[in-house]
Amino acid sequence: MSSFKDFKNKSKNSINDLMKKLDESSKKDYKDDRFWRPEPDKMGNGFAVIRFLAAPANEEFPWVKLFSHAFQGPGGWYIENSLTTNQQKDPVSELNTQLWNTGSEEDKNIARNRKRKTTYISNILVIKDEANPQNEGKVFLYKYGTKIFDKIQEKMKPEFKDEDPVDPFNFWTGCNFKLKMRKIGGYTNYDKSEFDSPSALFGGDDAKIESVWNQLNSLNEFISPSNFKTYEELKKRLYDVLGGDIRGTAENNKTAEDIDENDFQQKPSSIKQKPKAEDSADEEIDALSYFEQFKNA
Repeated sequence: MSSFKDFKNKSKNSINDLMKKLDESSKKDYKDDRFWRPEPDKMGNGFAVIRFLAAPANEEFPWVKLFSHAFQGPGGWYIENSLTTNQQKDPVSELNTQLWNTGSEEDKNIARNRKRKTTYISNILVIKDEANPQNEGKVFLYKYGTKIFDKIQEKMKPEFKDEDPVDPFNFWTGCNFKLKMRKIGGYTNYDKSEFDSPSALFGGDDAKIESVWNQLNSLNEFISPSNFKTYEELKKRLYDVLGGDIRGTAENNKTAEDIDENDFQQKPSSIKQKPKAEDSADEEIDALSYFEQFKNA
């Protein structure tokens, strides 16, 4: 147990100690370490093998779907989760509908640039990670988009009759996913990714499977109301960003780059401008079910 004398001697360097701690805290990485992301090489290419895992205990789905908005206006960046994730009204969606209904093509383009983006989150087991082999054999959370979700859906609901439906999340009858990254036109592309043939995880060793099952992270926490600002808070932030003008200015109507797993963990200044989408306004493009559209992976 420290004495008062020790405390007094230590206090002589208190300012130095505090400055050191302050410096250390400013350098901390506040990303959620539970998330895994593939790391590309210098050419933008990468390869990994992962296994999508079943729903955690007491949760219905092995994934959750999260809507969000990311765009820039005269007052800065608007990067917020959308209340439409939980079927509630959201000020950006309402404003986009208002702009869309003017019939002006310019207003429609503004609405397109501010449309919702969709992220899926699942638990995975990393089977092979060439860039970071220390991740192999560990359970992580993984953010992904429609390109990858479409591949999951195609595996569960194959297009052709000679293909059997497979639940890729199943520990015993699922299959590994070969994640293949390429850089095309400055954007990360996952089109070459594919599922392997069905096989039991760990050869069906229930003890090892149970160990993985016990490590699953909750998914419902990401759509919990505590992760969303209130409608009033979002509306205030929206109009602060737009400078009181529902259209903002043309030069400031920028939107975030198509989703990579950690887009919203970047600083706003590092987010690139995205090409205009071919879709329509929020309510039209985003009236989606769990098994429908999403922009990127």
